[in-house]
Amino acid sequence: MRGPLGAVIGRYPSSDGVTQMGGIIRHNRKCRDITVLVSFIAFWIAMIVNSSFAFNQGNPLRLTYGLDYKGNVCGDKHAHPGLSELELRYWQNPNQVYQSGLKDSQFKLADARSICLSECPMPSEDSLNWVCDYPEGDIRLSMKDWINRNYDYFEFLTPEMRNSSLQLQGPCYPVIFPSVNVYWSCQFIARASNTSLKHWQQMGGVNINEDIVIDKSIHKSINSRSSVLKRYMADIGKAWPVLIVCGGILPLFLSVIWLMMIRHFVAAMPWITVVLFNVLIISVTMFYYLKAGWIGNDAISPIIGEHDPYISVYGRELTHIRVVTILMTSIMVVAILTSIAIVRRILMATSVLKVAAKVIGEVQALIIFPLIPYAILAVFYMFWISAALHLFSSGEVVQNNCNSNCCTYDLIAKRVKCDRCCGYSIHYTPHIGVAILFHLFGCYWATQFFIACSSTVIAGSVASYYWARGETSPEIPFLSVFSSMKRLMRYSLGSVALGSLIVSFVESIRFLLEVIRHKLKVSSHRHDSCLGKAAYQSSQCFLRCIEWTIKSVNRNAYILIAITGKSFFSASSIATELIMNNILKIGRLNVIGDVILFLGKLCVSLSCALFAFLMLDTHKYNSAHNKTSSPLLPVVVCWALGYIVSTLFFAVVEMSIDTIVLSFCQDSEEHQGTAQYAPPLLVETLSDQNEMQRLTQGP
Repeated sequence: MRGPLGAVIGRYPSSDGVTQMGGIIRHNRKCRDITVLVSFIAFWIAMIVNSSFAFNQGNPLRLTYGLDYKGNVCGDKHAHPGLSELELRYWQNPNQVYQSGLKDSQFKLADARSICLSECPMPSEDSLNWVCDYPEGDIRLSMKDWINRNYDYFEFLTPEMRNSSLQLQGPCYPVIFPSVNVYWSCQFIARASNTSLKHWQQMGGVNINEDIVIDKSIHKSINSRSSVLKRYMADIGKAWPVLIVCGGILPLFLSVIWLMMIRHFVAAMPWITVVLFNVLIISVTMFYYLKAGWIGNDAISPIIGEHDPYISVYGRELTHIRVVTILMTSIMVVAILTSIAIVRRILMATSVLKVAAKVIGEVQALIIFPLIPYAILAVFYMFWISAALHLFSSGEVVQNNCNSNCCTYDLIAKRVKCDRCCGYSIHYTPHIGVAILFHLFGCYWATQFFIACSSTVIAGSVASYYWARGETSPEIPFLSVFSSMKRLMRYSLGSVALGSLIVSFVESIRFLLEVIRHKLKVSSHRHDSCLGKAAYQSSQCFLRCIEWTIKSVNRNAYILIAITGKSFFSASSIATELIMNNILKIGRLNVIGDVILFLGKLCVSLSCALFAFLMLDTHKYNSAHNKTSSPLLPVVVCWALGYIVSTLFFAVVEMSIDTIVLSFCQDSEEHQGTAQYAPPLLVETLSDQNEMQRLTQGP
């Protein structure tokens, strides 16, 4: 059984027997959960080492561009030769592309000979065009001249080289099929040019297959899961200005505005929040409909640059957009119906928010305090996202070991070589996958840790205000927020790290279960049984309930950590017992307040998503160089960043309410139902019997 907190929080006897005030501020504390703090420091060291590996081994250009026949990444100015202007990958040998698309063929598209160009070549209407290897050896052309000649130096070839080229062994290859730029790879159009094919046959070239399968293998490669994932990650790198504006600056501005409005227009804020939330979720859903092509003609297209209108190329990103559109439609309908259902409770929310408004008005440093964790998180996310881009591209470029009978002309050796003529690919080792999972877990744990630290500091400041009877007395330092920060950093970082680790661990288990289920589903040739689906949904629901419970317990534990300085588990036990003893009094009060605050966070994050859509819809992100494959991931990241930033600032209101309510309940318990320490500005709301009856019983 715990003792009364008043002995700790309100008064405590000093060594000389004189009762002192401000025990919460001045009683002796000691460091808690040191083992977890040491583990957290070790985790940060491991994150730095992991990121150093990524920066040393990764090259974000690999996420967007392909490899040429030398193993260079297209667009890499440091390659030999320099490829800064040559960003498109083009497969030179049409028969190799054809063979890679056959069902029973052992030849893969990754083994086909490819080269980097500045634009996709098109067959000529009156002659035969060629795409030749990079000029070297006896070909005395500069790269600039080679580009200006449309990559064609067939007229300079020796008879031996010409004969080799007519056998599709290079160094020059005919352009028989038109192609179009699809995500920086030249997608063949399965329609051979009759004129070019006729010239090719007249020159005595080997047979070139005209089957429609010529475009299947390239299309399959471009839409593979790994290629789509790389493009999504590349979108994050290209849309970094959008992330800064819509994921950093905009949510900061909107969150501060929301706090100021809570301070001055508390009665109107619940209504404004509910209405604005519905308008924003409808607007974001409509943007998804536009990008999905179900409204208007602004659907995302995998083709980059100008192209003939008859060409239609499918991209997997469009399917993802449409799936998310259906999901957003369902969420929109449920959200609107829920908003209608809580209209009758909005007056309750007004009373709850008055509590926080009064505290913010007295402890005004709370409004600007979230700028500190915001700045720390901003630096962390910039570092983390940069490391993530390098980590996802940190594979090793190796030449494939294909067992096909391929030969190609070597301009340096001046002869046809049939060994080591296969293409290059990026090899990912298992430890890279582990490093990526560790990096993702690190981001979640660090985010939860910084949010928890912010919440604990706010709780300590509000508790100081409450137990000093709402007065700026000598027992409370003038800047109570910074005093609370000092206590956190000196005594309770380990406890906060433990609480955030528990939440991260549960969330990681949910993620791993989803990955395992997906792997089992892919490896199985039959559909999931009803029993299997039911078991999976039950486990997910159970884990979500555990996660919600842990987050709720953690939030109240942080309050007791700030108040008492106890360890995480001790504070959780005290907070849980206090809540259970007053569940009828504070249950519905907290729920309706949390709902409005949650809607407020969604308003900020949806505004970020809406502005991200608008920025990504400009010419800059629809043109060739900076074109994003889909607005999906940048918009989702902006939404997530907006939600995290708003959580930091809304914690001022959230933790103020929870701290005041817990302190009020404990104060009432220790003084036979009459709160002795509640400040006058709060007593009229929390101790008013009619008000409390309306809050706990509803209208």
